[in-house]
Amino acid sequence: MENTTQETSLPPRLGGEKQGKILIVGFGPGDADQMTFRARAAIAEAEVVIGYTTYIKLVRDLLDGKKVIKKGMTEEIDRCVEAWETAKQGKVVALISSGDGGVYGMAGPTYEVLFQHGWTPDSAITVEVVPGTTALNSCASLVGAPLTHDFCSISLSDLLTPWPTIRKRIDAVGSADFVIGLYNPKSGRRTGQIVEAQRILLQHRAATTPVAIVKSAYRRRQQIQITTLDHMADCEIGMLTTVLIGNSSSYVQEGLLITPRGYGNKYNELTGDAKVGEQAGRSLSMGLEGWHGCMRRWLDDGNGSSWEKITAYFDAPLGEVLTAVAGATDEEPAGDYHAVRVPSEQLEPLLAILPSWGRLRAVVRAPAGAVSELLLNGDQLSRKGDWLNCVSDAFHLHIHWSEVDHAFLARRGEKSMGIHLLNGAGALVFRLLLVRDGEAFNAKARTAFDQYWQGLNTHD
Repeated sequence: MENTTQETSLPPRLGGEKQGKILIVGFGPGDADQMTFRARAAIAEAEVVIGYTTYIKLVRDLLDGKKVIKKGMTEEIDRCVEAWETAKQGKVVALISSGDGGVYGMAGPTYEVLFQHGWTPDSAITVEVVPGTTALNSCASLVGAPLTHDFCSISLSDLLTPWPTIRKRIDAVGSADFVIGLYNPKSGRRTGQIVEAQRILLQHRAATTPVAIVKSAYRRRQQIQITTLDHMADCEIGMLTTVLIGNSSSYVQEGLLITPRGYGNKYNELTGDAKVGEQAGRSLSMGLEGWHGCMRRWLDDGNGSSWEKITAYFDAPLGEVLTAVAGATDEEPAGDYHAVRVPSEQLEPLLAILPSWGRLRAVVRAPAGAVSELLLNGDQLSRKGDWLNCVSDAFHLHIHWSEVDHAFLARRGEKSMGIHLLNGAGALVFRLLLVRDGEAFNAKARTAFDQYWQGLNTHD
């Protein structure tokens, strides 16, 4: 096949020797019709083709007259080293794989090997990653439109990735309602990972969540199964299978798995007018600004309670709720709730102000639900390295101060006032609340608190 691509050559090496090239070629699912023109041209240009035995078989019709180097399943690094050594001889090398070389493919380990040998992008050996259709794309195209909204992919292979890392990722995306593509879900020896993935996801999603299981997409033994999350692990699944798990809005109709793009959130019908309160081409009323406004209106209507109940209602971190409250105005109040942000650079000076707030109630909440409330004085808190400590005969309190990214002063009418110290994700690290002196807050402490609040507003 004639190579019709045009390339800009690097300056010749000293001595005029031929320059080598490494082409990392993703040829898609393997079907000739699914291969890109550039992938075909890259293989045609190559003098040497290196790949896993199965990959070589899938493109054998394109390899006439070329030196072919076959490697086994677990010999990925050997393939990369072979490509490097061959390219140093001035050869054009195609390092091939199915799907896309940059998605669970050969591009990553190739660059790692190159860097280990001192290669840089300015070196005489050029490197090109030729993209191809991933398993996620090809499998999705066969079962409908499951990836029309936000999605992610996770490999269940624990050959190179520790299971705790994989488990954490499954849990995170499960709770975040992503459509999920599972690569490497099961093999002859790895049978428990798909069961564990199912167990974790069922903690976050309905048992009826639709699932598509595709084996060997666009290949001779292609097989498609449509099922539900509670039956997913009972299906026929292997290393040539990709599992597509829908989100809370995904559905199956006429045998096709569909994830809506979200037009129903804005329009009465797909071709109809925008719903009341929505505008074509503008953010949803529940977009970022609209969502904060919704929180404020909800609080102004008297629905609020404790900060924890508010965050639970909106399923949002405390920092997001406090940001919404801090944005309240006279025209758009948040009821009895008020907040002002304490910038990161003012956290350290804040420690010197705390003694003027008198008796304080420190509140620490464990993720599993335990709550510790401790009475202390502001002058009992002291920094030691990364830790903020309060040590007394009654208790020891140790706060990892370096976890604190920013803070908010906040009030709930006359019921509660104090400071909430948050991490970078907006989660509560701990809070310090003023303690009542009988039916009201201590006058001196309240004055000091209000003065600090006003100082922050003036700074803004």
